[in-house]
Amino acid sequence: MDASRVFKCRILLVDDDPLVLQTSSAILRSFGFSVRTAEDGFIALKILRQVLPDMIISDLRMPNMSGFELLSIVRRRFPHLPTIGISGEFILATMPLGLLVDHFFQKGAYTPGELHTKMKELIADSPIRPHIGKADRAPLWIPRKDAEYIVVTCPECLRSSSIADQTEVGDLQETECFACGAMITYLIDSSVLKVLEDKRPEMIA
Repeated sequence: MDASRVFKCRILLVDDDPLVLQTSSAILRSFGFSVRTAEDGFIALKILRQVLPDMIISDLRMPNMSGFELLSIVRRRFPHLPTIGISGEFILATMPLGLLVDHFFQKGAYTPGELHTKMKELIADSPIRPHIGKADRAPLWIPRKDAEYIVVTCPECLRSSSIADQTEVGDLQETECFACGAMITYLIDSSVLKVLEDKRPEMIA
C-alpha cells in the first residue's frame, strides 16, 4: 500500500474524556491523519451516517453507549472497518472478553509510535469479513393480544423501543429512534398480520 494513502486516512476517535480527545487527536494529526471525534457511541453512529472513516479508535467505558456496544455494532454493520479498542480499566495481555476489535491497547502501556505502526498495519491489511449490512426495514415485533403497542428495532444502533400500535397494513411508516435519533422505517405486511394475530395469545410481551 502506498504510504501517501495512509497519511490521508480518516480516523474516528471516540472517548468521553475531552482531554484525551484533544491530546490523542493532536497526536494522530501529527501522523498526517484526518481526525473526527465523538464523546460516546451514539455520537459516533451519527458521524458514521455522514461519512465512513478508514479506522475507528474507541475507549471502552463511556456513558450512554459504551465502546463495547459501539464496536460490536460496527463489526456487524461495517465488518471491513479496522478497529482499535483502548482502555485503562483492563490490565490484560489479551483483549477483554467480548470485545470485537482488531487490536487492543491498554491506556498508558503503549507509545504513540506503537499505535502508529499498528494503525498502518491494520489499514494496509484491512480485514475481509462477511458483510451482514443493514436491513432495509426495521425488525418489528407484535406483543401479546390486547397490548396497544408494537416494538421496533433500530437498524442503526440496534436498540428496540415500543410505539403506539398503528396497523396501517402495507404502508411504509416512520418513527424516530429514542436512543440515537435515526429515522426508523417499518412496514406491517398483510401476508403475515393474520398469522401474528392468531399467535398473539401465545406471545410474551
